[in-house]
Amino acid sequence: MPDKLDPAEHVRPFVWDDVNTKSLHFSISELQSRMRLEKPDALDVEYTRAMMGFLLFNARPASIAMIGLGGGSLAKFCHRHLPDAHITVAEINPHVIALRDEFRVPSDDERFRVLQADGANYVRDTSQRHDVLLVDGYDYDGMPESLASQSFYDACHQVLSPHGLLVVNLHIEHPDYALLVGRIERSFEAHVLRVHVKREGNVIVFASKTPFSERQRLGVLSQPQTLGQQAWGELRPTFAQIVTTLQELQP
Repeated sequence: MPDKLDPAEHVRPFVWDDVNTKSLHFSISELQSRMRLEKPDALDVEYTRAMMGFLLFNARPASIAMIGLGGGSLAKFCHRHLPDAHITVAEINPHVIALRDEFRVPSDDERFRVLQADGANYVRDTSQRHDVLLVDGYDYDGMPESLASQSFYDACHQVLSPHGLLVVNLHIEHPDYALLVGRIERSFEAHVLRVHVKREGNVIVFASKTPFSERQRLGVLSQPQTLGQQAWGELRPTFAQIVTTLQELQP
């Protein structure tokens, strides 16, 4: 499947500004990303805080890949709070990448880069192995089919390091929600944890190459050493929900 690199093949998003925030949209009814102007590196949307729950299982990943840049919320947070991690972002839409300065996304350097690439092709073709893979690749039409197939999730498993973790943002009202979760479970031998962000309708799916019981002590909610008190204060309620969900899965 060739990457669609021609800008004419992609919908151009727009930026909406108000007094306190800047947001990215493909349509006014669908929010793609939101940034607080006084805290541009903070995670303002709850589902993004849930996606950072991977820190409960690997607090110091050496290599992180992301599919979907959007307004760069996850990329900026990881860049700031995980200084030892190398971060690669695959974003297919050149119009989204063109807005990176609007959302204060860091410039490319030796540990951070944004690629204009189809995320499905990236995970299939790269020789690099990542400790964490974050998939949040929605466009004007929703979730692309290329990021929802069994072969895609199989490739996600392959691209991860031996103790790697996949984190996928799904929506519980998606008509194929159950099918997609089933595909992830098949690729990861059912080592899957689902966290429902009820207010937003998102479900964050964590899929591990090893059992979660081997990665996180039950009932323990500890502050990752890389996070300062302010960031931890913002993430702690969501992380507590993840720990509770994990406990409920145990026999």
